[in-house]
Amino acid sequence: MADLEQWLSPWLHGASRLEQLRGKLVEALLSRYTHAQRRVLDEYAPTHLTVPTGTRVAVDYEDDNAPCIEVRMQEVFGLADTPRIGGGRVPLTLKLLSPARRPMQITRDLAGFWRGSYADVRKDMRGRYPRHYWPEDPLQAEPLRGLRPRRG
Repeated sequence: MADLEQWLSPWLHGASRLEQLRGKLVEALLSRYTHAQRRVLDEYAPTHLTVPTGTRVAVDYEDDNAPCIEVRMQEVFGLADTPRIGGGRVPLTLKLLSPARRPMQITRDLAGFWRGSYADVRKDMRGRYPRHYWPEDPLQAEPLRGLRPRRG
């Protein structure tokens, strides 16, 4: 705070509303970190997480269930454990979405979900989304971004 005016002033140029400062303030604060500090911050509190399909999903730190990610259920097939951040100490809350991106399940225990209520979700989703892949064993299934692969 002692040198606030010195480091923050260049970032405020051209901003006339508080809304315009939101992104600039984050950039201004991050600019004060060294490269090594930024790398540690990215490791412990990443902005995005890569799921088994390769999709980068934003980590939401402002949600009531924070930290959390929203991802289609098919994209985490094969993932046995809940992803963690904070050096492996903080489990992410997973908001598992339907193919239409509607919430189906919220969990911090992915392994427990696969063993437990996935069977009921699978029954319901097979009826609603028959063209999508709903394997009996999601741990052995290939993660998918879209429709189930055609057989042939």
